[in-house]
Amino acid sequence: MSISFSKIAVFTAFSWVCYGQDTGKDKTKTAAIDLSHWSVTVPEENPNKPGQPIDVGYPEILDFANNPVLKKYMYNDEKDKSIVFYAFPSGSTTANSHFSRSELREVMEPGNKNLNWTFAKGGVFKGTYAMADVSKDQNGKYSKVIIAQIHGRLSEEQRNLIGQKDNNAPPVLKIYWENGKIRVKTKVLKNPNATDKEILDVKAWGDDEGRDFKEKVNFDKFTLEIKVSQGRMEVILNGTESLVYNDINMKKWGVFENYFKAGNYFQSTEPNTYAKVKIYALETSH
Repeated sequence: MSISFSKIAVFTAFSWVCYGQDTGKDKTKTAAIDLSHWSVTVPEENPNKPGQPIDVGYPEILDFANNPVLKKYMYNDEKDKSIVFYAFPSGSTTANSHFSRSELREVMEPGNKNLNWTFAKGGVFKGTYAMADVSKDQNGKYSKVIIAQIHGRLSEEQRNLIGQKDNNAPPVLKIYWENGKIRVKTKVLKNPNATDKEILDVKAWGDDEGRDFKEKVNFDKFTLEIKVSQGRMEVILNGTESLVYNDINMKKWGVFENYFKAGNYFQSTEPNTYAKVKIYALETSH
């Protein structure tokens, strides 16, 4: 199996803010996302890496609408100018996960995943979404979907310090669509007095109890904002409700590099389940 892509002109200018991307077609029919600053993972096995999903970055991602593999999981809805991200339990998952995804990964410098940001540098994320379709489980509840994340990353120095085989660190933030509501979960230290070296280990962190926004978005369009600064993280829904995190866990998290994620990280392994998430606009700044 081979994957082929058409040639795309290389962007010569780099911006810290993502603007509308150009797929070579009518711009009014595409979502406002600069895909040169994102890569995408889709729930199909990589023919060159058995058991692992396909991951596509810049510049190939720019031509997703014409790619025979990508367009099954990431495609334009020209009626409402969104990009649809489709995922189901395909069996092809990323490291340290049992779930499939059709999900974007922020890349600050096109083609370079080694350049990321810290809480000291700060970051702002803003995305406009809608849940397009989602299955129900055996109990009659909608399947859960993670629609946005802040994922941690170890530097090469940190990785070598703790003897880890990869650069993976926990996600400090997960934002779920769950039965029509938006739910936020963050990481907390199991031992708040852990040393800077000890907190680099994924096992040093656990999940908080989670917090729900009061507003129920159901299948309507909504906007998420994430604002990060040193020792502080804020998540905002539709510009009205805000959840703020500024405790010891956020301060300690400053040792990690980070990147934003957005899309459809599907949280079910039951047969015949699926979800389709729409993104209308997406931008980040640092």
